[in-house]
Amino acid sequence: MGRRRSHPAVPRRLGHPGHHPRGPGKRLIHDDHLRADLELCDRWGIPHSQFLGAGDGRWTPRDREKARAYRDYQLTVCSQCGTRHDDWDHGQDGEEDAFEVTVQRCVGCQVIADKQDELSKTGIDTHGLKVGLQPAAVKAALDAQKALRPTRRDEDTDE
Repeated sequence: MGRRRSHPAVPRRLGHPGHHPRGPGKRLIHDDHLRADLELCDRWGIPHSQFLGAGDGRWTPRDREKARAYRDYQLTVCSQCGTRHDDWDHGQDGEEDAFEVTVQRCVGCQVIADKQDELSKTGIDTHGLKVGLQPAAVKAALDAQKALRPTRRDEDTDE
């Protein structure tokens, strides 16, 4: 007995491979909540059905389809600005861009950039040097812990 084929005009049931009523990933483009859900599923490595509380942790065909659609969607997003090519009007008359440029200062990034600039001016080799932020309380605790450790010279002396 051969495989049953559906008529091309008859849409496949939702969840079956090839079912894309509005094209592949169209829902991801317009549904911020689904995109946020799938981003968390991707980060945590769990199927969407489990995230929704309906699954037992096994990946269903529908979960795999959603994961592939999310991956395909992510490939269309610029890693730097987070927009997609299709989000822009490309100079067509009567259309407006979906985004406006904003400028804001991140104090953390400013402090990091200032420290990187300071280090480079002192002549220190900054290649591969990472400058980051650490909560002040954590830094104070680590500094106190270092101060309590005996130095090499203290360990070498016998009294």
